[in-house]
Amino acid sequence: MGFLEEISKRRTFGIISHPDAGKTTLTEKLLLFGGAIQEAGAVKSNKIKKSATSDFMEIERQRGISVATSVLAFVYKNKKINILDTPGHKDFAEDTFRTLTAVDSVIVVIDVAKGVEEQTEKLVEVCRMRNIPMIVFINKLDREGKDAFDLLDEVEQKLGLRVTPLSIPIGMGYDFKGIYNIWEQNTQLFYDDQKHIIGKKVIFDSVEDPKLEAAIGTDLFTTLKEELELIDGVYPPFDRANYLNGKLQPVLFGSALNNFGVEELLNCFVEIAPEPLPKLSEERMISPYEKKFSGFVFKIHANMDPNHRDRLAFVKIVSGTFERNTPYLHVRNNKKLKFSSPNAFFAEKKKIIDVSFPGDIVGLHDTGNFKIGDTLTSGEKLNFKGIPSFSPEHFRYINNNDPMKAKQLTKGIDQLMDEGVAQLFILNLNGRKLIGTVGALQFEVIQYRLLNEYGAKCSFENLNVYKACWVEGNEKSTSFQEFKRIKQKFLANDKAGQLVFLSESAFSLQMVQEKYKEVQFHFTSEF
Repeated sequence: MGFLEEISKRRTFGIISHPDAGKTTLTEKLLLFGGAIQEAGAVKSNKIKKSATSDFMEIERQRGISVATSVLAFVYKNKKINILDTPGHKDFAEDTFRTLTAVDSVIVVIDVAKGVEEQTEKLVEVCRMRNIPMIVFINKLDREGKDAFDLLDEVEQKLGLRVTPLSIPIGMGYDFKGIYNIWEQNTQLFYDDQKHIIGKKVIFDSVEDPKLEAAIGTDLFTTLKEELELIDGVYPPFDRANYLNGKLQPVLFGSALNNFGVEELLNCFVEIAPEPLPKLSEERMISPYEKKFSGFVFKIHANMDPNHRDRLAFVKIVSGTFERNTPYLHVRNNKKLKFSSPNAFFAEKKKIIDVSFPGDIVGLHDTGNFKIGDTLTSGEKLNFKGIPSFSPEHFRYINNNDPMKAKQLTKGIDQLMDEGVAQLFILNLNGRKLIGTVGALQFEVIQYRLLNEYGAKCSFENLNVYKACWVEGNEKSTSFQEFKRIKQKFLANDKAGQLVFLSESAFSLQMVQEKYKEVQFHFTSEF
């Protein structure tokens, strides 16, 4: 198969939502319908009866939440689908923001009862800023929830999207009878309650079929016809060009837990979702169709396999082909590296691959060479933008509780910080290590992983810091020198050696900004 044909087969997307909207369940069911698994783990009421395929970290199984992005792949209708299942919890939003740099489109999952929630708003805003094509999937129709049209209005108003429904539910909750699929122009009724395997479906090709009225009852039948007329009159017809430009968002309804609407979502996605898209580097725009290889690291994960203590760097391939045992340039270190066992993923199952194409995600075994945002190329010096670290909001000193395990603690902190789990700051005044996170739950994850993956015990000590700002200034400027001298006890260096100012309050930050106008304060590490 030719290079161009391989690219046209790729579909790489992320699934985003507020916690508990059903992201991980939807991921499992997409794998189920894609034939990648025979039976899905039931993820219900936050108790994972059978571990969800994409949650491979022990703490995820215990808490029933995803705390790291998982990469999964399968083939469906001759298309290679790459799914990135992201954490929904706001404490792990940074991982999700970085993952959005590696996707070509997203599916936004919304809970039918709760509607649009805070975390969904933030994530959708990032997608809108980047014009990422979005499909909205309204989930959990088997539960009592908001009216379908009220939800469509809410999505438009709260998320600032322009929607067009491609399916509509027939009834809801206890009265839920199935879905009218506008995209495929048919009605599907579901009688089978098999949640772990694909059940039988009854399909009516025409909404005028008298048997349909008999099956769902006259009231629901009349309502369905009225709603279809309303959709025709109110919502714009689906236009793929507008969808790809981020100007129109198709909406589909379903229940991932009960397998309703998942296959319809997958069929629609395969037809309309974009192939691998060009990506902007600092130097120029890179087209996926270029023959020379380029890719970037958007995630690092240590200890995916507890038996081997391995560390994997996840690389999104932007252009050309990535081949096993071929030397590639690590741009930041300016040295050539080659990889004997690049991995493709199916959750925790990995397989070694010989060649990968644009759109694919490859896992490279890493001995500490990579940082998030690093670029690999065939030789050209490129740097991909848009993978910043965000200013943390929670800060704690980290203390070693077992002096005999100091080495393990240092190594563990080092590796977890490279993953982007949190950020490490070393105080200039006394060299104490300080960890900053976007969410407080991260400290629990760090403590758990240090103990279980590295055998290191640690405790945390609170520190009153409002914000960490990256500082930029002219070393020769007297103002900058005075700032460094007077604010010495509030200065630290991050892992990359960049100077950081730890502000005690919003007021003190404002005062410093006004007093030292020549000094620039940044809230992301990329400036």
